[in-house]
Amino acid sequence: MAKAQLKDQALLRSTVDGLKVLRKQRNLTQEDFYNDTGIHISRVETGRVNITLSTLKTILDYYQVPLSVFFQQINL
Repeated sequence: MAKAQLKDQALLRSTVDGLKVLRKQRNLTQEDFYNDTGIHISRVETGRVNITLSTLKTILDYYQVPLSVFFQQINL
């Protein structure tokens, strides 16, 4: 029997809010982001999906922001 995936709502909300800020700072639409990466950022930014670390790293690599810097800047 598979275990249910853990979901820390506060961490997820802080993460997606931080990602929205990065996208908006770069004047990118969700469509621009998808066209560049193939990632449906709208699914991530709604907070309905529990983003994986691998996806988060791919997104942050696109923005050229290290994981450590990102986590220092978001409100946990």
